[in-house]
Amino acid sequence: MSEAKYRAALQAGADTLAVQLEPHQIDTLLAFHAGLSKWNQAYNLTAVRDPLEMIHRHLLDSLAIVPFLSAGTLLDVGTGAGLPGVVVAIVRPDIQVTCLDSNGKKIRFIRQMILELGLKQVATTQARVESFTAEPFSAITSRAFATLGDMVQWSRHLLAPEGQFLAMKGQYPEAELAALPADVNVLAVQQLHVPGVPGERHLVRLGLHD
Repeated sequence: MSEAKYRAALQAGADTLAVQLEPHQIDTLLAFHAGLSKWNQAYNLTAVRDPLEMIHRHLLDSLAIVPFLSAGTLLDVGTGAGLPGVVVAIVRPDIQVTCLDSNGKKIRFIRQMILELGLKQVATTQARVESFTAEPFSAITSRAFATLGDMVQWSRHLLAPEGQFLAMKGQYPEAELAALPADVNVLAVQQLHVPGVPGERHLVRLGLHD
């Protein structure tokens, strides 16, 4: 399939999500997509093989959280191939992104993309989140990484005061929400409608009580 079709799918999806993309951001997203497709053949970064499906299930799914992010610092826990962290960094230069994963080949891929795409505000760390220390982040995101309870338990030491956890989920996680500790505040659960992605998608936003 030609790049023109990928570009059209990305632009149409971003319009549906009400995410404004500059032409150079679309170019960079497509360059990241091309790198992901290429590396995936050798390194198995994602189970999604079809490049057009990658546009929907990875790029657009990651873009869906952009309207809910504020300027500041973002830690992407269990980032995998840089999803959503790298995508967020491409379209939100006001956010400093740290991509964290324990998988070395996925972190190597992200570092290569940082070099090729000139993503100056992206840092990478190969580590388990519970053993990682850094200045607290204004937001922590994860995509299919862990239960809400585990995400909070493992990374709460990295969230700044007034910061938010943003967990990307499929179906409404009723049981996980009910099992959260008492000091976790459920700020909102938004249903996301991601073009070309079947099934339910939800964004769970959590904070911590003082």
